[in-house]
Amino acid sequence: MPSATPAALRIAVIGTGPGGLSSAIALSELPNVSVRVYESAPALKTHGAGISVNHNGFKVLELLGAREGVTGASTNPTVQRNAYTGEIVDPGVPHDPEDKYEARRVRRLVLQESLIARVPKGLIEFNKKLVSLEDLEDDGVRAIFADGTDTTVDLVVGADGIRSVVRKHMVPDYPLAFTHQVGWRTLVPVELLQHIPDLPLTTTSWWRGAAKSVWLSPVDELSNLKLMEFSVRTYNEPYIEGKTVSWGMPVSGEKVLSRFKDLDPRLVEAIKQVPEGGWMEFASYAGPSLDTSVAWGKLVLVGDSSHPSAGGFGSGSAFAMEDSWILARAIEHARKSTDTVADTVVEALRIFDTIRVPFYKSMNAFRESQKENIKKMAQAVWDDFDAELRRRFASDGLGVKRGQGFLSFVYSGDIGKTWKEFVESEKARNRG
Repeated sequence: MPSATPAALRIAVIGTGPGGLSSAIALSELPNVSVRVYESAPALKTHGAGISVNHNGFKVLELLGAREGVTGASTNPTVQRNAYTGEIVDPGVPHDPEDKYEARRVRRLVLQESLIARVPKGLIEFNKKLVSLEDLEDDGVRAIFADGTDTTVDLVVGADGIRSVVRKHMVPDYPLAFTHQVGWRTLVPVELLQHIPDLPLTTTSWWRGAAKSVWLSPVDELSNLKLMEFSVRTYNEPYIEGKTVSWGMPVSGEKVLSRFKDLDPRLVEAIKQVPEGGWMEFASYAGPSLDTSVAWGKLVLVGDSSHPSAGGFGSGSAFAMEDSWILARAIEHARKSTDTVADTVVEALRIFDTIRVPFYKSMNAFRESQKENIKKMAQAVWDDFDAELRRRFASDGLGVKRGQGFLSFVYSGDIGKTWKEFVESEKARNRG
């Protein structure tokens, strides 16, 4: 039987994205646990523009105590349009004002600030770029930073994104590759767009083109609407050494316009209104699905580092927060049946993998099934583009409606319910 008072558990969290911040929240709430968060940058910063928070995201934010203040514009309906003519090809799911978990588009900064407010003061150390991990076998793992400092802990949580240093130590030859998809993102004041006739400013619209798309959405409550988000993407960009990078890079408005000048005149005019210096460029990279998110009995990946699959269907932040909350529950649960810190970590990581790896494998399987559709879109092989758009949205769709179809397990997910189901299954297994 485990001792009445568990030994202190030392945890290092690498990164301060949604996965790192939510790990700091969930893990620091456990008794007799010492958590430190290490960030390579000199201060917290936010890349991108808007971010989707769906049913699953709001559920886990509630569990983290961080939902308050996370507000934005409902993404229902998300109206699908022909990017060349502006014609509606799918009106989307109607807005349901009674649904407190309805999907919303919010400013990334809003989500970040809500999480930061829940992180205990003094947990984050800046200018700590992880360069190496050393397995000390029975004594834990040593994390070594670029400034020459190091720390020895019992568990390292890799929340360090798609180019994860922690994952590199787990899978040194992991093949991360450019997908030829590039996105440009910005937030633009509504007042700069109001002169454009018939440009939708109070609903989310997704304009579909051949080998390109434009996402236009408010990111504030409509009663206080100030900013619109532009997230534009192309699907057959060439690789350019030193410039095709996954992190945000400033880019000129001229470059963005050059990719979209053949679209509906309303979109072209809107793109022209973005102030110079407003656009950030993000290249998309992806790799194969991982068979495990843990290693050494003391390393675990959360968020993008665990599923580098070119995005998470607009729910990547929720995945990272779900990972973090489940990891905390797994440690809490493992302590009930283990005597040593090492055994607790090993058992907790087994539980984590049991729950999260099948989830990510299902998500990646769907992505693989859609590769041919994406390829055809990039090649623009259809004679009648508008007819093809209508056909696809009438059947399987270019994207699955939130809360419906195959991806309902993503958007309608409830990680609290998932945990309860796991605990019940463990009880049944033990009885057996």
